[in-house]
Amino acid sequence: MSIPQYPESPGFSPEETLRYARHLTLPEVGRAGQYRLKRSRVLVIGAGGLGSPVIMYLAAAGVGTIGVVDFDIVDASNLQRQILHGSSDLGSLKLDSAVETIRELNPHVHIERYPVRLDSGNALEIFADYEVVVDGTDNFPTRYLANDACVLSGKPYVYGSIFRFEGQNSVFAMPGQPCYRCLFAEPPPPGLVPSCEEGGVLGVVPGIVGTIQTMETIKLLLGIGETLAGRVLMFDALRMKFRELRLKRDPGCPVCGDAPTVRELINYEIFCGIQPTTLNRNTNGSMMSENNKDLTPTELKAALDRGEAITLLDVREPHEWEIGNLESLGAKLIPLGDLPDRVEELDPGADLVVYCRSGARSDRAVNFLREQGFTRVRNLTGGIRGWSEEVDSSIPRY
Repeated sequence: MSIPQYPESPGFSPEETLRYARHLTLPEVGRAGQYRLKRSRVLVIGAGGLGSPVIMYLAAAGVGTIGVVDFDIVDASNLQRQILHGSSDLGSLKLDSAVETIRELNPHVHIERYPVRLDSGNALEIFADYEVVVDGTDNFPTRYLANDACVLSGKPYVYGSIFRFEGQNSVFAMPGQPCYRCLFAEPPPPGLVPSCEEGGVLGVVPGIVGTIQTMETIKLLLGIGETLAGRVLMFDALRMKFRELRLKRDPGCPVCGDAPTVRELINYEIFCGIQPTTLNRNTNGSMMSENNKDLTPTELKAALDRGEAITLLDVREPHEWEIGNLESLGAKLIPLGDLPDRVEELDPGADLVVYCRSGARSDRAVNFLREQGFTRVRNLTGGIRGWSEEVDSSIPRY
């Protein structure tokens, strides 16, 4: 990455000189380095668990322009870890909350808002105005999209991921160094790796991982120190241990290899095996998927109200069941991992609707049950969270 050169003794206002005094006394930063930060532009994807510490520490450090891509709203379940937002922000756009927080933290910093879903149609255009891209998301399509867009546009990709009590950090797409695909050539099958929403995460873990992402970003902007390019730093909070995995660029990588085959952005949801559900209306007016596999919460409620005999199967973990469940409607709990050993507990001839938190694990359960000869089994789209949003708001959302 080429770092632009700025005047050695740029001027700062008295307030800025006081604000950045601890930086100005560092020989590795000084006035020239602080001015470099002031002129820098960093893009952060996501204003959630990872994005919160990244955005806040970049702003506190004086990075002049921070672009933030996020279209989500603040939910109560976010507040355990997403420190950009507070209780008064519930229901607001995370971008709005981020702007207010940063305005209070450092009024000298400008936040560029992108209230959109990052996709193959807008990524390269958005990335073009920034020096470094920081990924604060928790899904595989966006990671592969961000990686490929960074390789194609020549931007460093600062990576972080979290799960339960663990985290990973690295810097990808540096010249001559590996990219994310060199580490994970193919995405895992859909639903195999639980999201943070499904598997949980200790609130402080994204704070640690996001802070490391910020440190790597500032080092890149200042051109100091040794970055994590070519290394993956793995963190285990329960044992308070860090270990390092060395990583080399794969000459056969389809994106950054010697003969790349990916020369433009693709459909990353399809690449990661996530197929869009296309709905058609059947003869009695209800909404059904083309493969007759999915059922919405509203449709399920209507069927139950008509008195249809439906067996509800919950494939979440016991601790999730304790948060909220459909036991009052006769739901039965069999965690997904136990289903192969307990399938005989279910009636293959019954009308069976399977649900989890948001629909991914239950989709896998439906596929498994159909392979076992269950022909009248459906997946509840949106899971119990969708049921809470559409039918019964007394069910806690997490």
